[in-house]
Amino acid sequence: MKLAFSKPTSHEERQELFTHFRAAGYEGLQLKHGQYAEYIDAPERFIEQWKGEAAALASGLIAGGNLDDAGIASLRKLFRFARVVGTERIIFCHSQPRAGLTNADIQRFAHILSELGKEAQQYGTALSLHHHYNQPVMHRLDFAVFFEAVENDAVKLTVDTAHLVKSGIDDIAGILLDYRHVIDNIHMKDIANGEFKVLGQGTIDFVPIFSALQEIGYDGWLCADEESGSDLNGAMEACARFLAPQRS
Repeated sequence: MKLAFSKPTSHEERQELFTHFRAAGYEGLQLKHGQYAEYIDAPERFIEQWKGEAAALASGLIAGGNLDDAGIASLRKLFRFARVVGTERIIFCHSQPRAGLTNADIQRFAHILSELGKEAQQYGTALSLHHHYNQPVMHRLDFAVFFEAVENDAVKLTVDTAHLVKSGIDDIAGILLDYRHVIDNIHMKDIANGEFKVLGQGTIDFVPIFSALQEIGYDGWLCADEESGSDLNGAMEACARFLAPQRS
C-alpha cells in the first residue's frame, strides 16, 4: 500500500504541505479543492511551479458538487486538468443532502456518474465516489443501491472510516469485504463524539480494518484524511507513524 495525506490548509500551509509531505513519509497527496482550484485552467503552470512533483502532489483530487449542468461541467474541466498533471483519480463528494432521496434517485445518480466515469477513463483518470455523511450514499443499503446501478464498473469507491461511523455504520471491515471489487482508495480518519480526530486519537478500532485490508489484498492508496483541525506538521507525522506498519 502507498501512503497519501490530505488536509485543508491556508495558502501558507499549502507551501509547507507541498514541500514536506515526502519527508513526513508519504508518496502522494490528495488535494482539497482550494489547494488546486487556481490551476484548473492552467495545468501547465501547476507543472512548472511544482517541477517534478506534479503527479505526486495531485495523485488524487477531491471535488465536491452537485450533478446539475454546472456541476457536471466542473467535473469535465477537472478531467482535463487531471490528464495534463497526471492525476490518478478524481474523488467525488456528492453535495446533495440525503434526506428525502429515494432508491430511484440514488440509481439515477449512479447512471449519471457512470457516464462521467467513462469520460474520466478517456482522460486517463478514474472517478471514485466518496460516500459521505448526509450525502446520497450514506446508509448501508445505499451502497448496494448505488453500485448495483453503476454501469461497466465506471465508478469506484473511496471508503472513509470516520464518515462510515458518523453515518451509523460501525462494521467498517464488512464494507471493505463486501465492496472489495470497487474500492480503489481509502481515507483513514478517526472520530470521537462526532468530531474528527488525528488517527489513533479517536474511538475507531482499526485492528479489524487492517485485517480486512490484508484479507482482500488491498494494495492501493491509504490516505490519512486529516480534518481534526490539528497542527499540519504534527498531524502529518502522527498519521504517518500510525499508518507506516501497513506499508507494503
